[in-house]
Amino acid sequence: MEQTGPTSEGVPETDELWPPPREAVGALMRSVAERLLETAPGFVNELLAASQRGTRYRAIVDDPVLAEGDRRMNKASALHWLTANMHSPGRRVPPLVEQETLVFARDLVRRGMDIDDLGSWRAVQRVAWRLWIDACFAVTDDREDLRDLLEVSEYSIAAYVDDSIRVLYARIEEERQDLARGVQAERQATVQLLLEGAPISRARAEAQLGYALTGDHIAAIVWVDAIDRARRLEHAAERVMRVCGAHRRLTIVASTAALWLWMPAGRTPPVAVVERELADLPGVRVTLGRPAKDLEGFRRSHLDAAASQRVLARLGSARAVVRYEDVQLVSVLTADLAQAERFVTDTLGDLAKADTQLRETVLAYVSERFNASSTADRLYTHRNTVERRLARADQLLPLPLAQNAPSVAAALMLVQLRDG
Repeated sequence: MEQTGPTSEGVPETDELWPPPREAVGALMRSVAERLLETAPGFVNELLAASQRGTRYRAIVDDPVLAEGDRRMNKASALHWLTANMHSPGRRVPPLVEQETLVFARDLVRRGMDIDDLGSWRAVQRVAWRLWIDACFAVTDDREDLRDLLEVSEYSIAAYVDDSIRVLYARIEEERQDLARGVQAERQATVQLLLEGAPISRARAEAQLGYALTGDHIAAIVWVDAIDRARRLEHAAERVMRVCGAHRRLTIVASTAALWLWMPAGRTPPVAVVERELADLPGVRVTLGRPAKDLEGFRRSHLDAAASQRVLARLGSARAVVRYEDVQLVSVLTADLAQAERFVTDTLGDLAKADTQLRETVLAYVSERFNASSTADRLYTHRNTVERRLARADQLLPLPLAQNAPSVAAALMLVQLRDG
């Protein structure tokens, strides 16, 4: 079946490629669309899961900003097709060209990605088709009507996915051309080379970045949980720089809702200090790498910050500020979430389900090098209270805290991050 090509703007023409359905089939198609719209959250979640399983770009799964963009685009696209079939069942549905598509295209380009990842699109298409078939069988058992319903549905879904791919590709090409004309593109390309360990001279890299690669560096990733809060990014970046004790920074626009920062500083500030600094900027989140030196330190500190961000994404954590040094072991553990859950259960026993106050006391006690007085000061409570809680924790743990403190601390941090 021959299809029409895209228009000059990249939007496919809407010529019909198949005859309209019979009135009875159109009514059935409208009924199926209604059913799926009523269960939209579950329907969209299955599509998103398929998209993330099928992608060859792990960054889309591990990066909260890209994952959210993927979720928004899948949701908007699915609801658009279902709604269109409510009004004109069985007709060719024009692709959705709205903010979700434009933002996702821009973010992919800024991260050096493309839409050649057809595995993700086809995975979504297969799951959508399976869910649609199930709903079709639920609305009729008439063989002729069901055959015609499935035939026209297949035409419509296939055309919609192909048209949507072409539209997104056109937007990505536009964004790529726009980006190539800017200074930011040169900086992003240089940073990418440095992060990949490519052979690039220090002098050339410093000239292109306008940032010295000698001495100490702290890298940070600053992002927001909703695009309408993106205007807070620059304010947040400035405050993170100040709280790290730096007077300048290298800033790379990683996506519409995220910035990558490097600051010439040698000490990572405490989480509580950063949280206080950002308290009036709700929705802003930050991960910080460990301080490191010179060109290799520039790379390593960013990889730390990115690993911390992946921890939050894997656990679905709402934590606003995380330092890599606090979650390094958790990062390793969460590479396999099922194994991580077993580690928590085996290590904490009944303490895993104890009240938050008890768990936080144990974690603070380990952080304060097993000093009950310091722990009491940190928690603004009496030493006797701390000691009673520690005794209770020992009753709940499979092994006494003194015999397994590093593992207990790692498991408690994992639970704390998971619970937000």
